[in-house]
Amino acid sequence: MDYTGPARPGYLWPMPDGPLIVQSDRTLLLEVDHPQADACRNDIAPFAELERSPEHVHTYRISPLALWNARSAGFTVDMAVQALSRWSRYPVPPAILIEVAEVMARFGRLVLDLDPRHGLVLHTEEPAILEEVCRSKATSAHLGQRIDANTCIVHANERGRLKQALLKVGWPAEDRAGHVDGSPYFISMTSPVDGGVTLRDYQHRSVDAFRAAGDGVIVLPCGAGKTIVGIASMAAVSAQTLILVTNTVSARQWRRDILAATELTDDEIGEYSGSMKMVKPITIATYQILITKRGQLFPHLDVFSAQDWGLIIYDEVHLLPAPVFRFTADIQSRRRLGLTATLIREDGKEGDVFSLIGPKRYDVPWRDLEGQGWIAPASCTEVRVNLTPEQQMEYAVAEPEERYRIAASTPGKLWVIEKLVARHPDDQVLVIGQFLDQLDAVADRLKAPIITGKTPVKERERLYEAFRTKEIHTLVVSKVANFSIDLPEASVAIQISGTFGSRQEEAQRLGRILRPKKDGRQAHFYTVVTRDTVDGTFAANRQRFLAEQGYAYTIIDAASLS
Repeated sequence: MDYTGPARPGYLWPMPDGPLIVQSDRTLLLEVDHPQADACRNDIAPFAELERSPEHVHTYRISPLALWNARSAGFTVDMAVQALSRWSRYPVPPAILIEVAEVMARFGRLVLDLDPRHGLVLHTEEPAILEEVCRSKATSAHLGQRIDANTCIVHANERGRLKQALLKVGWPAEDRAGHVDGSPYFISMTSPVDGGVTLRDYQHRSVDAFRAAGDGVIVLPCGAGKTIVGIASMAAVSAQTLILVTNTVSARQWRRDILAATELTDDEIGEYSGSMKMVKPITIATYQILITKRGQLFPHLDVFSAQDWGLIIYDEVHLLPAPVFRFTADIQSRRRLGLTATLIREDGKEGDVFSLIGPKRYDVPWRDLEGQGWIAPASCTEVRVNLTPEQQMEYAVAEPEERYRIAASTPGKLWVIEKLVARHPDDQVLVIGQFLDQLDAVADRLKAPIITGKTPVKERERLYEAFRTKEIHTLVVSKVANFSIDLPEASVAIQISGTFGSRQEEAQRLGRILRPKKDGRQAHFYTVVTRDTVDGTFAANRQRFLAEQGYAYTIIDAASLS
């Protein structure tokens, strides 16, 4: 079967020396060193997801969610087919062209809109599609009265849940019902002349993409200034704003950045966390307090309805907890902005982000920003250690759930960590791990301060500030430092254990050292891994993220550090 879309001269003719190979399994192979690779990448990036980006060949995959993301941003079937056909070295498999056309065509054939008589409705020009979703058990529960063959009433509270259900059955709806303005609240950015922030080009484009849509996700690397994008979006909307963040330290950092980048005063910004519950026109709330339960209830979720919010910002949206997803389904009339370095979710709920926060509106590859000098260049090294014969026997007879702790926490890593820290006497070093007893041993060995979940917020902030000012040069941290911590001078990270095979954690930990250094120094990311154990297996999975972003690992044996 041939593609039957628009015909143009040379439409399906391959480019004999093109940079792209289109495969029938929906993967695209891009030759990085080809002189036209950048032009090709720009053409396929809107509708294909980058999976791996090692040195010479980058792999993209065409998925339904990627195609619907592209379609929602105005990218057409014709544009996708032309991009594949224009750059492909060999003839594009006809089945791929058909699938791209048919999958993209499913987006927007159902439309959520406002009807002057009936309010929110689901509408289509194809009655058979509406009949299908009205009869589907997955979607019918979210639909109201049928007005006619083409239109069905939707209760306003079901707007988000219906979009989730429609995505799962393969009929993603285009949401044209718009957003309420919320209570206006003027927010002005501080002039660069007065020490304010000058937005970089990609930050401008991020804000413009969000402002045009009113919802969606911006994907930028750690260290690329996602917080500033959020603040500039607040100024663009100029309405009362709720900002959701990962922890109290992050909340305080957002407050500092807002005060530095805008004309807002301290009295206009509230904090809603475990230690403080103050709602102001600009309110920063933590995910932890929102998902705190009392019996079967989540009493603090009322913060969503405490004000007439014009904008809700979800920082680190890839970590959005399920209860917050559920409440977000009820507030689809509010403008929503998600910020993240990676859309990878370990629970596989990327589709819920698409449905409830909005499609991906803008992203830029990590290595592109590195090449432009906006984030620091990084070298990645894996240091492999061995278990002693006694430890090998302990590992062999242990229950499966205990094996990772035994392997990841082997005392043999202590000597390696000490040697790696000694390699960088003039650098700011973070030692990052999962297991508290292991971190205590490392802190004692290095005579370095430690931050864990038990460390009071004030003490955390004191230690972070001492690290920023170089009063201390080495800091041992648990996973509480994975997210939203601004340590611009950190240039070395030593990862000694992690959350099993979490790729999102790998992204966040690398991000801790990617802020560009004043003297142009390179960042160093070390992972200490125990050979022939699940520690190595999990490390390989985590490293997939780095490979996808174009970072290559150098593997060395611990003995080489002697």
